[in-house]
Amino acid sequence: MAKVIPGRFTAQNDEPFVVFLIGMRINHLFAFKRWIPTALAMRSMLILLYRHPGIGMLGSQLFFYRRGIGVIQYWRSFEALEQFARSKEDPHLAAWRRFNRAIGTDGSVGIWHETYLVEAGQQEGVYNNMPLFGFAAATQHVPAVGRNETARRRLGGESEPAVPTPPNPVSSS
Repeated sequence: MAKVIPGRFTAQNDEPFVVFLIGMRINHLFAFKRWIPTALAMRSMLILLYRHPGIGMLGSQLFFYRRGIGVIQYWRSFEALEQFARSKEDPHLAAWRRFNRAIGTDGSVGIWHETYLVEAGQQEGVYNNMPLFGFAAATQHVPAVGRNETARRRLGGESEPAVPTPPNPVSSS
C-alpha cells in the first residue's frame, strides 16, 4: 500500500501538459476472447510507458468503474502522445489495428479516450493526507501553503482560505 503523506500538498508545474483519459468497457462479460486481449494490451502499453519516461508520459493513475477500466495519464505534450499512438515501434498502433480487425464495431468491447490540453498555470489540485497521487505524482509534490494555499491562489489569483488551513506536520526526513 502506498505511504500516506500527512499534510496538505499540491502539484507544481510551470509547463503546458496533456491530460489523457483512456479506457475500455466490457459490454459482453462472457466474451472473454474479446476483452482480455484489450486489457492485456493496455497493461503492456503502461509497462512500456513507465519503463521509458522519455516517450513522454509523466505519470498515470489506474481506476476501475462498473464494467470497465480506465487510466488517467499526464503527458508532456500532445505531440509526444500522438507520436506514441502512431509509432510503428511502439505497441499502441499494432493493438489498435488488432482491435479494429478482431472487434471493430461488433459491440462486445468498448474503448474510449478523451484528451485535454492544459496551458501552464491553468490547473490546480490539492492532496490532503494522501499518498503521491494524480498530477502531483506526475510532477512536483509541494506543500499547499502561502501562494499554494487556496485554489484561486494556485491559479494565479488572490483569495483568503474559506476555512483555516491546519499546519502541515513537521517532516521527519
